[in-house]
Amino acid sequence: MSDIPDLEPGGAYEGLDLSAYDFDERELADIKLTACVLTDAKLSAALLPGARFIECRFVRCRFAHADLREAQFIRCNFADPDSHSGVEIAFSQLDQARFEACDLSFADMDRTSLWSVEVVDTNLRGARFHRADFARALSPKTIHTAATFARCNLELADLSEASLKGCDLSGSSLREADLTGADLSGADLTDADLFQALTSGLKLAGADLRRAEVSGLDLSGLADYAGMKIAVSQQQALLSAMGLEIFPD
Repeated sequence: MSDIPDLEPGGAYEGLDLSAYDFDERELADIKLTACVLTDAKLSAALLPGARFIECRFVRCRFAHADLREAQFIRCNFADPDSHSGVEIAFSQLDQARFEACDLSFADMDRTSLWSVEVVDTNLRGARFHRADFARALSPKTIHTAATFARCNLELADLSEASLKGCDLSGSSLREADLTGADLSGADLTDADLFQALTSGLKLAGADLRRAEVSGLDLSGLADYAGMKIAVSQQQALLSAMGLEIFPD
């Protein structure tokens, strides 16, 4: 610990092993960490709004009641290949945070605010979003939902009951993901892969599924699909999933 400098808000640090650093309740807004490592670290009530993490490694770490609003994570690795576990983020704020080209495999986002989060080109295989909140009340009668998961790997992810109305999931793989009871009304699912996803009770009203992989998507099991957008070439796969036999004219 003596070799670790006392981190300051707005400071820039590189190549440090911060596993033993005490982040609890520390105010470190706008800090920039590059190529740093945290192993088995517990970051309770850490105040890190606007922080930038570039090519950092978080091994078996847990964030609880942390403030990570507008934080940026670029090419960071949160997965532990030995234990097949990911980062735990509970009761925290990640509003308007950005993850780019990160590995968040098996991450556990538990009761965390993720309004307007932006996640691109990121591996979220097996990630769990338990009561994650992608919405913000702008007024007593206006609730705005916003999130981007573009070109992400969400295979086997648990998004059951998630509200992602109007959100961007374009180009993402949702193969075998749990979308039970989720609300993707008006979402952008163009070029997404929904093969063998669990979709019972899923709402897809007004969603754009053009060029998406929809084989096995049973419309009869959805809660709503009025106004859902598809291409002519996708009709046969959807009708076949409903048990209909299709013959040429």
